[in-house]
Amino acid sequence: MSGSLLDASAVIGCPHGGRVTAATTPSGGVRIGGAAVATGAHSYVVTGCPHTVARVPSPCVSVRWTADASGVTVDGAPVLLDTSAAQCFSAAFVPQGPPVVQAAQRKVTVR
Repeated sequence: MSGSLLDASAVIGCPHGGRVTAATTPSGGVRIGGAAVATGAHSYVVTGCPHTVARVPSPCVSVRWTADASGVTVDGAPVLLDTSAAQCFSAAFVPQGPPVVQAAQRKVTVR
């Protein structure tokens, strides 16, 4: 699978408009344009999700990424691409849909 590398500067949202950010600092060893490359070893959280179910708040709070088998790793962990499979979850671990990568590093492409 091919795609653009995700890094700490990527703009990612949940399907309801919340903001996805790395809860753990992406690797400091490999950087693209000064931003650390994101890997499957990092945790991601969602803030500001307005999602409700039957008028009961059920916001996205975390994202789980499935790193592609591109063979590209950073510190032994697979890198994340804008095409990597992922799922947003509520606090009760209910799947709420995939995150939306609005902007990613376009200078490096993995094929």
